[in-house]
Amino acid sequence: MNARFLWLFGLALTSTIDAFGQSKRGPLEGVWQVAEVTHRSAEGSMTSKPGPNLTIFTGKHYSRIDIHTQKSRPALANPASSTAEELREAWGPLVAEAGTYDLSESQITLRPTIAKNPATMAPGVSIVYSYKLDGNNLSLTIKRDQNGAVANPFTVKLVRVE
Repeated sequence: MNARFLWLFGLALTSTIDAFGQSKRGPLEGVWQVAEVTHRSAEGSMTSKPGPNLTIFTGKHYSRIDIHTQKSRPALANPASSTAEELREAWGPLVAEAGTYDLSESQITLRPTIAKNPATMAPGVSIVYSYKLDGNNLSLTIKRDQNGAVANPFTVKLVRVE
């Protein structure tokens, strides 16, 4: 009888610890894909469809990889013998970065710790977006990048895929 009681008590305690030990999921946590990008300038707005992309938010970290072209990138048989033009065509449109982020009521601040572009991960660099979350839709409008305030902000619309 005592062994059975101890077993049930242990099971109940373990379940309780598991329930309280789980952290609450943040509003951006998950896997996202960019659905469209809208660029604004003095000439007006232009919306474009993105190339392949994936953005992942965890509790405090993010990772993103994007292809910034609509045309196919060439497969390089041997990068060591490829021309500069072939390398630019294959790897130039690739954007990759990962780091930490902070979220406030109206903005998200990304702090890249690794990136394809070394200027993006320089000490003290942060990238600031205003954001709007509507269910599984996320809109990010750039405010500041590694060069400072963005004169012609763009808006990225993402859809949660997981």
